[in-house]
Amino acid sequence: MNTPEIEELKLLVERKYGRVLGTTTDFEEFSLHVCRQCGMRLSASTLKRIWGYVGDSHMPRRCTLDILARYIGHGDYNEFKCWLKTSTRYNSSFFAASQLTSSELAPGASVEIGWSPNRLVRLGYLGDSLYEVVCSANSKLQPGDRFVTGCFIKEQPLYLPFIERGGIRTTPFVAGRNGGLTIIKVTDGKA
Repeated sequence: MNTPEIEELKLLVERKYGRVLGTTTDFEEFSLHVCRQCGMRLSASTLKRIWGYVGDSHMPRRCTLDILARYIGHGDYNEFKCWLKTSTRYNSSFFAASQLTSSELAPGASVEIGWSPNRLVRLGYLGDSLYEVVCSANSKLQPGDRFVTGCFIKEQPLYLPFIERGGIRTTPFVAGRNGGLTIIKVTDGKA
């Protein structure tokens, strides 16, 4: 059983190691690597349990977590958890952004969104946070596609749980993955 802190520890361990741990050989090699780096032994089977490679619902032992925390430069696991709580990298925060929320729009409003390199999409607002693609240039979105979103935030990607296309729901979709949305505007004044 892993906690969010343990999941972050695993991510940082893999980042420092420079490889994702996903095979028996990976765990065996990493076990030897940790022993050489830290002078402490972690068995490959222990690592497999923590990474979920083999089924196990037990909490990892504190000494195991201490070794992994030392590997990434912390004194022990408690110090690592304190660092997580105070690190600005992990804190939630408010931020200033140019945004358009669905609640600001009246049904029938026309919205234009764009993102790099040259994507431009005009949407019709149908109400209840539902949008329909009216026209699309250089985007995978197609006229007639529908999706639900509560807001568009400039310089942030637009994550959609699905696109409804021809009565079928697609897998999740992201627009503006690199750099976010660069254009967000109401084009017909029905806001």
